[in-house]
Amino acid sequence: MTGPGQTSKHPPLPPTTEADRLDWLRLLRSRRVGPTTFWRLLSEHGSAAGGLAALPEVAARAGVEGYRVCPEGVVHAEMEAGARAGARLLFHGGPDYPPGLRELEDAPPMLWMIGQGALMRRPAVALVGARNASSLGARTARLLARGLAEAGWLVVSGLARGIDAEAHRAALEAGAEVGAAGGTAAVMAGGVDVVYPKENALLAAKLRDQGALLSEQPPGVQPQARHFPTRNRIVSGMAQGVVVVEAAVKSGSLITARCALDQGREVMAVPGHPLDGRAGGCNLLLRDGARLVRHAEDVIEALAPLHPIDASHAAPDAIVEVPPPPPERRSRSETLALHQRILDRLGPVPVAEDQVIRDLGSTVAQIAPALTDLELEGQLERRPGGLLSRRS
Repeated sequence: MTGPGQTSKHPPLPPTTEADRLDWLRLLRSRRVGPTTFWRLLSEHGSAAGGLAALPEVAARAGVEGYRVCPEGVVHAEMEAGARAGARLLFHGGPDYPPGLRELEDAPPMLWMIGQGALMRRPAVALVGARNASSLGARTARLLARGLAEAGWLVVSGLARGIDAEAHRAALEAGAEVGAAGGTAAVMAGGVDVVYPKENALLAAKLRDQGALLSEQPPGVQPQARHFPTRNRIVSGMAQGVVVVEAAVKSGSLITARCALDQGREVMAVPGHPLDGRAGGCNLLLRDGARLVRHAEDVIEALAPLHPIDASHAAPDAIVEVPPPPPERRSRSETLALHQRILDRLGPVPVAEDQVIRDLGSTVAQIAPALTDLELEGQLERRPGGLLSRRS
């Protein structure tokens, strides 16, 4: 995997020194730098330090005056907060970084983790669903999660009430009772040390000891509405497939399913009664071609033909990096004209980045720097699944 717009033929190497790790964190925490922009800056400037040095000029070209990168003190404070929480950073390309995420164009450069890093190397399946789960839905989630954990799968979910919590509990119980080879991991919308909802505090404590908690947000961050869709792309990206147990037609679980489709993952759903609103989303997915699931064996059968994600590639011994060509230079008027052409193609409804590039009749190398400029300027917003929209 290479990051978006990267020209290197090889995956980026993880940072190897403390200074490099701090530079990665400073670059990612700099204002208006998300994962996609992070990878482009890393590619264009060769290192996180190079990206940090270039950011003020990049922002100035985008019309943002007085831009300042993330101060060192901010990332030192984040590292100290992580240490107090008992968390550690997993860097893209490192041994415990979830291997499925390496394939994503908007892969998190790093994740905070509390718990058992070895679980990340197991084949994973996401299990998501309604917060107001029915008794039948909760029972189905428990049976699925238990069967998958006993078969050696890592059950990934979001620690929400309802289906998520039932899936985590059943996978933990399978490990405690029968020594199951699988396990469970929760991807948090806020900081890895911030339990939401509070009612799942005891479950989160068990995950710390027997499973794993993951987040791309700094420790201590309270979850906001905008964090949940970006969290969902990690839930689906970690997994080879996503199982939706109960979901309304408009729900976060269907956002996770859409992320899975964009990421090339298998989407599966448990059917429900047509008059039950909690089953509307699942039935819609089945109508549109999702695989029907009754029990864990159906999930295993669907995913078994897929090539397992090979965690042995997480930390290559020796890779020769191919330096990227220098970014294309344009005059100020040419840059502004290109920015306007891009903005004219965008609206409040998200559209795929590659569609925008095709519509403009251009190439990734020509458009990527302009997208970075517009994101830093605050006129463009990136959405999960490689989608773009214009900020209102």
